[in-house]
Amino acid sequence: MPMKIQYIIGLCLIVGLVIIINMIRKRSLELKYALSWILAIVFVLILVLFPALQVLLSNLLGIATPVNMIFFLGFCFSLLIIFTLTVIVSRTTDRLRKLAQQMAILEQKVRDLESLEKDQIPNQE
Repeated sequence: MPMKIQYIIGLCLIVGLVIIINMIRKRSLELKYALSWILAIVFVLILVLFPALQVLLSNLLGIATPVNMIFFLGFCFSLLIIFTLTVIVSRTTDRLRKLAQQMAILEQKVRDLESLEKDQIPNQE
């Protein structure tokens, strides 16, 4: 990989890392969701800084070229992120359903108390 491309990719990764850290600092992104992105950026940055490591890793995995290895690892990372988000959405949906049920129960109790109160208070007319 030409040095100019390595510099551009490295700069983009560092800018991305700074953006993610800034979002965490501003509390617009939770750390638990950003950790996988931070780890991925650091991993790719290491691969960009040490191209020989790309070749070694692709040989260890039995992948013909380092570029194919990067695409394969990107695909695996994407699947991991999609799975994680699916789990989060499932948990959130379950919590939302329970919250809606609890709210409906409380609304019914309030209605019952209001009707009981109306029945007990004599008409002031």
